[in-house]
Amino acid sequence: MKGKLLNFLLIITSLFGYLEWAPDMHAFLFQLEGEIISKLLSDPMSILHPLTILPMLGQIGLLITLFQRQPNKILTYVCIGCLGILLVLMFAIGVMILDWKIIASTVPFIVIAIIAIRYYARRQNQIVE
Repeated sequence: MKGKLLNFLLIITSLFGYLEWAPDMHAFLFQLEGEIISKLLSDPMSILHPLTILPMLGQIGLLITLFQRQPNKILTYVCIGCLGILLVLMFAIGVMILDWKIIASTVPFIVIAIIAIRYYARRQNQIVE
């Protein structure tokens, strides 16, 4: 049960990543994902980029783990990696430009990801012993 809760929290915290670019441009990841999904139907070639495809695949994979009896550890790790590519990059950019909104929006995902990795590693050790 704790694994499903952690995976659910990973999905939720990944949606609230915050981006700013140009003087007046800013959005949360869930807003950008809505635009990506709408463009997927009209112009799929315009969204083909690793920083758009991998995080969405990560979220879909985590969503799949919520329907498994026991969330798959390997799938969870891969999904954390897919989402982590974008969110850790956003965190690093936030630190470089000292934007507290970007930093604050990515820290929850990073913290939950670390907790989830430790949980799944400990769970595996308990099964082996």
